[in-house]
Amino acid sequence: MSKNLAIAFGVGIVCLVIAVAGILYMQRGAHLDLPGKILKARTAPLDEASAVAVLDFRIANPSDVPFVVRTVTVEMEDSSGNAYQGATISEIDAQRVFQSIPLLGQKYNDTLLMREKVAPHVTQDRMVAARFEAPESTLEKRKRFVVRIEEIDGKVFELSEK
Repeated sequence: MSKNLAIAFGVGIVCLVIAVAGILYMQRGAHLDLPGKILKARTAPLDEASAVAVLDFRIANPSDVPFVVRTVTVEMEDSSGNAYQGATISEIDAQRVFQSIPLLGQKYNDTLLMREKVAPHVTQDRMVAARFEAPESTLEKRKRFVVRIEEIDGKVFELSEK
């Protein structure tokens, strides 16, 4: 009787492992992730007490579901560890900033906008521009920029400059 019990137990365990593996395999693309990196950071003064930063970055959506953007924010961490929150600039205002400040160069990518969808299995180059209430010298001596992209369901992804 114990031999039959051992065989039945072994078959049951094998069936359970196959079922769990099948479920995990079917759900492999349901995990939402947004890996990426900051490609280029440009700064320019607006006046003596404020400056603008333009960050070009690359993001990818390896999942099987679209990524819907809720908000995009930029934070700058200076060399002493203080954090400065930037005021994100809209796409139309970013175009005006590039026209009025030639020091920034040309606008390479579109701004990542609220409610924009990043399709499944797609890699995109985007940008974000932000105004900081700090002189340009503080931005130039920064430790890093951090771009925070919040998904519509509340999950936050960070891209760090360094």
